[in-house]
Amino acid sequence: MIFKEIRPSLKLQAYIKCFYLYESHSDLNYDDIVFPSGTMEIIFNLGEGNWKTGKGNVFHTTPAIELWGQITKPMNIKSSGKNTMLGIRFYPHSAAYFFNENVSEFNNEVIDAADLLGTSLRSLQARLLETKDLTSRISLVEAYFLNRLILSEKKHAKIKFIGEIVNSLQNNFESENIHSISVRNNISARYLNILFSQYTGLPPKLFHKINRFQYSLNLVNNNTQKLTSIAYDSGYFDQSHFIKEFKMFTGTTPTSFSLQASPINQILTNI
Repeated sequence: MIFKEIRPSLKLQAYIKCFYLYESHSDLNYDDIVFPSGTMEIIFNLGEGNWKTGKGNVFHTTPAIELWGQITKPMNIKSSGKNTMLGIRFYPHSAAYFFNENVSEFNNEVIDAADLLGTSLRSLQARLLETKDLTSRISLVEAYFLNRLILSEKKHAKIKFIGEIVNSLQNNFESENIHSISVRNNISARYLNILFSQYTGLPPKLFHKINRFQYSLNLVNNNTQKLTSIAYDSGYFDQSHFIKEFKMFTGTTPTSFSLQASPINQILTNI
């Protein structure tokens, strides 16, 4: 397995958190689970294999260009064949720059991004398949998204505003809240909640829970602290509160997760 993370160019660093390349060299099938991350992604499938995502007991093959909406609960996936995936991971608010839709419509869905962005994205996919050099592939993707930014200029100010709130809530949710932010900006808390959900896909409280969970997940993966210490460092009331919320987002307890975490999940929690 190969995994590489690539930092975007300066012009896109405010809009794209990272690009990444994932390659599997085995034809073996395997099952895994994807957890809520607080972000959205577009993934170009450039290999011979395929992925399936599960809803209940039914699995659906993902499209060639996957758009991952905000995931709010564990999602089962299956991999088969040799896969090559070029991913674009956005910041919590920044996928909204590139879509006309309210991004909350995509929650817990993996859909065909080309159905939303049109034939230009399918053309990009075709060019990526013809291009084998990673640097050249990244250049093609960056040119595409820089052009999409121009098309969304009218809503940049609102999305940037929500991005500033995202950063504020990520850094200090306990002392910063939607009410205080709405008062400071002279808008209603209800309207601010609507904007936050529209441009991140998540209500502020759920965003905070996922952000806190992700922080705790990294600590669990590092395996250097006791659960009680992780709970308090992550902002939970106590260990019981931590375990309950961790299980809600992963389907398992922190102890069980640390014993059976898959290599790809250990990688993705550190992006």
